[in-house]
Amino acid sequence: MAHVIKDKKKLLARVRRLKGQAEALERALQADEACLAVLQQIAAVRGAVNGLMAEVLEGHVREHLGAPDLDPRQRQEEVEAVVAAMRSYLR
Repeated sequence: MAHVIKDKKKLLARVRRLKGQAEALERALQADEACLAVLQQIAAVRGAVNGLMAEVLEGHVREHLGAPDLDPRQRQEEVEAVVAAMRSYLR
């Protein structure tokens, strides 16, 4: 996963933002905030997770599926791995 290592700083920044949003959600629940505030925090967490997934998935597709030196069998294995990851994520 060279793309993850290459983009490590950017990905970690996304994870830290996600962590902050999850902590804000926890605080909102502990403070008995209004439903709308809690819903907004849930949406923020979901958006952050979606953004992180999109970033890593795009890097994987570009680096692994787009690699010009893959033989057809390797490419098919990569496609299956990405499809499995996407199905798991979308459940």
